[in-house]
Amino acid sequence: MTLLTVSDLRGGYGAADEIVRGASLTVEPGEIVALIGPNGAGKSTLLKLIAGLLRPRGGHVRLRGRDVAGLDAPDISRLGLAFVPQERNVFGAMSVAENLEMGGFLDRAHLRRRIDELYQRFPMLADKRRAAARTLSGGQRQILAMAMALMNAPALLLLDEPTAGLSPRAADELFATIVALNHGGVAILMVEQNALEALEVSARAYVLVQGRAEREGNAAELASDPTVRDLFLGGAAAPMLPQDRGDLR
Repeated sequence: MTLLTVSDLRGGYGAADEIVRGASLTVEPGEIVALIGPNGAGKSTLLKLIAGLLRPRGGHVRLRGRDVAGLDAPDISRLGLAFVPQERNVFGAMSVAENLEMGGFLDRAHLRRRIDELYQRFPMLADKRRAAARTLSGGQRQILAMAMALMNAPALLLLDEPTAGLSPRAADELFATIVALNHGGVAILMVEQNALEALEVSARAYVLVQGRAEREGNAAELASDPTVRDLFLGGAAAPMLPQDRGDLR
């Protein structure tokens, strides 16, 4: 069964504000799927509509066959979906351990076991369990944010610009973490500014333009498509330098 099916989804932030205009996509179990496109295309808004942070004005969101469009975010989370926003995704004044406890508030019965499992998966979090989240580096904060999302054992993780603001080295390390999570059985739908690197780690991708998916297909094929490269990846002939990776959109 397809894990996530989005059909003709529409919505935005206000009554007259329709940013997503009929978007459709799918995510299969165990996949990494990338969403790329120009700034203002509605990529982050689409993730929020799927996650229940915004209420759709039309269309369907089916998670494991169940239509969840219009459900509140906690209810969707209980059904196996977790969302990691780009900003304000950790509680800066709270310790790493307290952040993980907050992440597991929907399933208190398995709280301690899941925290211990995440400490084993991410030794850095165990080492810094008593440190305030605001003292972590940017890459460490993103790992903590993803670990908080994993506290409810989701089948699908939505990531909104996970490498935004990170150095190229930290971004590479975070991509490696994302791949490792996927190998552990978590499907991922990712909006990412580093479009070329996102395509490198993804199975499939969608190109979102003006609120709808204009192109879709195998990620490697899209990465080599001259039109996609010219519009979103800096051009087919342009060398990709490490210092330039953070500037991709």
